[in-house]
Parts: sequence; C-alpha cells; structure tokens
Amino acid sequence: MTETATRPDTCSAPFRVRFDEAGPDGHLRTSVLMRYAQDLAWFHSAQRGFDRGWYAQRGLGWLVRAAEVGIQAPIGVGQALIGTTTVVGFRRVWARRRSEFHDAEGRLVAWAHIDWVLLDARGAPTRIPPEFDAAFGAPPATFALARVGLGDPPDEATTATFTVRPQELDPMDHANNAVYADWLEEQVIEAGGDAGVATTRALPRLARLEYARSAERAATVQATTWPDPGGAGWSCRVDAADGTVLLRARLERG
Repeated sequence: MTETATRPDTCSAPFRVRFDEAGPDGHLRTSVLMRYAQDLAWFHSAQRGFDRGWYAQRGLGWLVRAAEVGIQAPIGVGQALIGTTTVVGFRRVWARRRSEFHDAEGRLVAWAHIDWVLLDARGAPTRIPPEFDAAFGAPPATFALARVGLGDPPDEATTATFTVRPQELDPMDHANNAVYADWLEEQVIEAGGDAGVATTRALPRLARLEYARSAERAATVQATTWPDPGGAGWSCRVDAADGTVLLRARLERG
C-alpha cells in the first residue's frame, strides 16, 4: 500500500435491537454488539466494491485476531442505533477497525476495536491489496495487534468443559468470534455466581479477546476462569483438548 490517503473512509448503517438479542436484564448482549460490528465491516467493504464474491474470486478472507468491546450505557430492546465504522490503521497483513454505536440522541453507547488478518486460499497471512488504500484511506498503524495477557491461573480457578455446538458455527465452519464473548460471560457467571452476573451487566464494561486459534466443529474445549483479587474483572482462557490455547480473554468493569 502507498500512503496517499489523507482521511480514513467511514460507513454508517442503522441497527435495531431485537427481543432475542437482549439478555435477562433487557440489555443487548456483548456478543451481539460484536456481530453488529462484523456486519458493519462487511457492509462497508461491499459498499466500496469488495463484496464476498470479490474475496472468493481471489481466494482471500479476513480472520479476526483480537477484539475489544466497550459498553458505555444501557442498550435496550427496540432501541435504534447508528453504527459507524472506520479502518483506523493497517500493517502489511492486518488492519484495525473502530466501530462506534450511537443512540437516537447521538450519544456514544458502545464501541469496538477489531483486528483483522487477511488470509490467502492456503490460510496464510497475505498482503493487503493496494486498491484498499484509495477505498478506505487507512493510515499505517502506530499500534501493534491487540494482546490479552493473563498470566497463570490460580489454584482456585474454575474449570469447565464443553463442546462447540452447531449453532455456534459460521460459514467458515468454526466457532464465530462473537461466540467467544458468550463463552466468556457464561464462564464468568458459572465461576462467580451473583458476582459474575453483576460483572457481565456492569456499565461501563470492557471485554477484551485475543484469538489464538479457531475452535472447530464439535471440538471439546476447556475454559479456565478466575477473578481479579480486587474484583475489578475476570480472566478466562479457553484451551483445545490437546492443551493448545484458543482464547485469552478479560471482562473488566469500568
């Protein structure tokens, strides 16, 4: 890519929170916000001439490497949102999008940073095509791919084993990256009881996820979950049956 663009391109689309997208508290699930951000990214790409057919013809595809999702305010059933996405930086084989969601009064209620890696037909990272420069105007990234450092789990950490379910698979035939946000909150609730529930509903809150490998169809995985000593958040690591790390994640208050 050349550094010819002066302003990153933006794209906006409306969303309306459906009944089934909210949890028992009546508020939008974190995982659904991630799905909105994914949908918005693909909508932006298609609007600029790079739809799924364009990628298929070239044997290219994007894979999420990391995500940060911040919920700033309640987002209830039936609420109308405007989502706006921008590619805020790129390096040779990956790019970061920032997506913001505003309510009808224009207030920022949620945001997401998602780091996408471009893969070729072999599944190997490949250079971002030069034509993306003119279309999206993203500057070279001054930041690195997002990481989530967890350290070793304490002896009292809670473990749970479960299987990837058919409804969690996406068109790439592995667990969709938004599903991991459900797993994170599910395990925090399982490990923390009422305190875990309170963290999953805290406002504001921040979910941070680093995807190491994909969880495949019918795979058995193990989640290890533990709280911060001060109660500010929870850590969760999801491993494959052979011990390979699939996910490092944090759910934090504030």
